[in-house]
Amino acid sequence: MFVVYWLEAQRNARFERFEADALAQALSFAEALRKRQADGEDIGFITLCSENPQSVGRAGVADPPADYDWKKRRP
Repeated sequence: MFVVYWLEAQRNARFERFEADALAQALSFAEALRKRQADGEDIGFITLCSENPQSVGRAGVADPPADYDWKKRRP
């Protein structure tokens, strides 16, 4: 899932959610906000965040599942 966050006039926090397969739409939405900002609208702190439901482990520091086989290759 993707979420675009931004601040509007008088610094009201806003957000818009997008499904996991809608990255292009989320990027277009953020770009439209940036264009409005460049055109002089009182919009700021535009950012896009993502959360991958297919992650190997929980968000942050977590032990991988027991069947996860990763090895560092060294020369």
